[in-house]
Amino acid sequence: MIRVAAVGDIHLGPTSAGTLRPAFETLRASADLLLLAGDLTRHGTPDEARVVAGEVAGLGVPVVAVLGNHDYHSDQQDEVTATLGEAGVTVLEGASTVLDLNGTPVGVAGVKGFGGGFAGRNGGEFGEPEMKAFIRYTRRCADSLRRSLEGLKERGCAVRIALTHYAPVPDTLAGEPLEIFPFLGSYLLAEAVDEAGADLAVHGHAHLGTEHGMTSGGVRVRNVAQPVIGRAFAVYHLPTAADRDTRGASAGSRRAAAIR
Repeated sequence: MIRVAAVGDIHLGPTSAGTLRPAFETLRASADLLLLAGDLTRHGTPDEARVVAGEVAGLGVPVVAVLGNHDYHSDQQDEVTATLGEAGVTVLEGASTVLDLNGTPVGVAGVKGFGGGFAGRNGGEFGEPEMKAFIRYTRRCADSLRRSLEGLKERGCAVRIALTHYAPVPDTLAGEPLEIFPFLGSYLLAEAVDEAGADLAVHGHAHLGTEHGMTSGGVRVRNVAQPVIGRAFAVYHLPTAADRDTRGASAGSRRAAAIR
């Protein structure tokens, strides 16, 4: 069993140092990796990124992140990424990473994503150049997520996770005003996840949303924005092939016993 800890929208600033560190230091006992689903800073400055780095450095578990819209606000996202990288955080943007967790290859594909809306209530590549550019950017994000997930499958990852900031489904936005759904995510991200396949999709961004959702293809989606989960991180358990084989054998034994 792979134990995945995840949180997003922690929005740390200069006065936040040390607020999450005590909880994060318990991770080794409860999780095999930590996913950060964007909006790690308040305004996307290197100083704020250094606070985040101090909270997650040297935890004893791999830390994988994507950035969010707040992390882009000061146009210093490259500096934020570099600062987090110096603390050992793998920051993904249209890329993937493979982790060896207790002998199981676990792949994480990550992209910030973008808005655009959901089936039946979504924007299209039509009209003004600005509108077409908006949707084309979302499509590029989704395409890079799909390619990254497909690459993880080709590399033989037993467990694959899609990590984004923006939401791939409307389910996990329940509680947010309907008027802003198009700015909280895009169905194109879910299409990418379903086409390539994944065991779990994790996102943040929707502070008033709902934790649990699912793509139309049956992939579990979790909104881990900290205001939603209400704690330093949530932990999700993903079965490996060995777990499934064990459960299958146990079920077979129970059926045999029932027959006898």
